[in-house]
Amino acid sequence: MPTIAPVVLGADLPVRLSDGTTVAYANLDYAATAPCLAAAADAVNELLPWYASVHRGAGAASRRCTLAYEQSRQTIADFLDTRPDDHVIFTRNTTDAMNLLARALPPHATVVTWAGEHHANLLPWPRVHCLPVPADLPAVVSGLTRALADLGSAGPVLVAVTGASNVTGEVWPIAELAEVAHRHGARIAVDAAQLAPHRPVSMTAAGIDYLALSGHKLYAPFGAGVLAGRADWLDDAAPYLAGGGATRHVGDEAAEVQWQSGPARHEAGTPNLLGAVALAAACATLATSPAVLAHHEQDLLTRLRDGLAALPQVAELRTFDVDHDRVGIVSFAVADQRAADVAYRLAADHGIGVRDGLFCAHPLARTLLADAAERLDRPTDRYAVRASIGIGTTAEHIDRLLRGLREIVTSPAPMT
Repeated sequence: MPTIAPVVLGADLPVRLSDGTTVAYANLDYAATAPCLAAAADAVNELLPWYASVHRGAGAASRRCTLAYEQSRQTIADFLDTRPDDHVIFTRNTTDAMNLLARALPPHATVVTWAGEHHANLLPWPRVHCLPVPADLPAVVSGLTRALADLGSAGPVLVAVTGASNVTGEVWPIAELAEVAHRHGARIAVDAAQLAPHRPVSMTAAGIDYLALSGHKLYAPFGAGVLAGRADWLDDAAPYLAGGGATRHVGDEAAEVQWQSGPARHEAGTPNLLGAVALAAACATLATSPAVLAHHEQDLLTRLRDGLAALPQVAELRTFDVDHDRVGIVSFAVADQRAADVAYRLAADHGIGVRDGLFCAHPLARTLLADAAERLDRPTDRYAVRASIGIGTTAEHIDRLLRGLREIVTSPAPMT
């Protein structure tokens, strides 16, 4: 397997510190928005001179753009190891994809999910059975098994779950949950926004019926996402958007409409060609050497977590056991410190970008912050700090973060 070192734009971005000096930016906020891969930017720049309509023109530029768009769809299908008859539909992001799927559910369908989900996988569902944040890993499987048994033959059921938590980075047992869902006649949808950028995902091998992801978290920040999955529910649903491209025929009366089947049914309007091309280029790059990238990430993640564990005033947020499998995302609470102050000081004094807040997963973050405060036996803020790593992260970035945190916890600003 060839070894690659993908290049991200902005790796040497200079930022000014509070003392007037400059330093190379340490981006530790990949979980919010990853930087752009050079390969994604190159793919866009190569196509830009040819930019034209997709599926709507006979000229050379239009034909080239149509081909690039559909080749991008196939590249992403290969990246996700979809089934031959699955659809790959371009959306704006994971939130858009999950809302599309919510609109496509059969009548009277019930969605089973967890209170710990990102809001994109918690709020769109019209009829939801919400399980509590699990106490441990066995509770995830046993809780789902009981919930599906209780629902019985109440109609179509979809299990909606994260692939990797955007708060803790913990990887959920997707294949096992899919097996439980299928055993009870249900389907499973996976929010892979935080999983797909970090490791390969096989929809076929894991038994995933639907999967959503965002380009801006996958090193392709050009406004594209994807919903991939089984065709029948998607083809039976009303189009997500009504407009040109989704129609096969429109009669003299507006009500006389025949809609397309396949991805076009839900891709009305001029598509985001450049977003699709960038996303495909990022997928192709990540697929070249996943083991090398995973090894790099896990080394940095261990360095980060070990460093945080050595700070007695800091507690990592976690749902499962401390040794549970996870991707490069760590959220933590700092005793007697406001999360916003910690994030500001890391940025202003050390040139580090992290995120503070509840990370669009409010029920989960609040639960885990309460647990962290109990472990610290000290007051903590009602918000957390999150550091997330990716391709452009270096050991120096991790060490700089740990130095900055040590400085902050030894000279704290009072929490009000």
